[in-house]
Amino acid sequence: MAAGVKELTAADFDAAIATGVTLVDFWAPWCGPCRMQGPILEQVAGALAGRAVAAKVNVDEAQDVAARFSIRSIPALMIFKDGQVVKTYVGLQRGDVLLQAVEAAIKG
Repeated sequence: MAAGVKELTAADFDAAIATGVTLVDFWAPWCGPCRMQGPILEQVAGALAGRAVAAKVNVDEAQDVAARFSIRSIPALMIFKDGQVVKTYVGLQRGDVLLQAVEAAIKG
C-alpha cells in the first residue's frame, strides 16, 4: 500500500476522521472491485497530499465501524469533514470523481 493511504482500525478510526477532510474506503481483501479501487485510491491520495487524508478500513477486521456507518456493499467510500459524513459512494469509483468530491469538501 502506498505511503499516502492510511490503514485504519476500529481503535484509531474516530481520531483519524475527527479533524480535516478524510476519504475512507471501506473494503475487504476478498472483494474484486475493492482490489480495483485500491490503486485508484492511492492515486487520489497522491493528488491530495497535505490537504486531505485517504484511508482504508478493512470491514472484516473493523466490523463495528462498518456497522456504525451501515456499510452493506463494498467498496463503499465516504468523505468525512471534521468527523461528519459529507458524501458517500457505493461501488467502484473513478479517481476524478473522488478527487472532485474531496476538493469540494475541502472548500466547503
